[in-house]
Amino acid sequence: MTLHDLFATIEARKTADPDSSWTAKLLAKGPEKCAEKFGEEAVEAIIEAIKDDKAALTSEAADVIYHLLVMLAARDVHLDDVLAVLAARQGQSGITEKAARSEG
Repeated sequence: MTLHDLFATIEARKTADPDSSWTAKLLAKGPEKCAEKFGEEAVEAIIEAIKDDKAALTSEAADVIYHLLVMLAARDVHLDDVLAVLAARQGQSGITEKAARSEG
């Protein structure tokens, strides 16, 4: 499964019955709840990274990616738009790119 496949599934769940799908249930709770859940998962990933538990970090990283995509879908931000931003940054120094954003 690619990120595009996962995002397409999440998008399809926007119209699904919340009783039939965790994703649909989460989306039905609104963008704020989706963002809150993403934050919770990010913190859990940070904890596992600090503990140096690779298996747990791997699992939590999958949760973070999934919940990020749900949060994006909840706000109608498409994965391709995020990937386009990353592509535009490719080949630039991170320091230069960040400085350019700060000036704008």
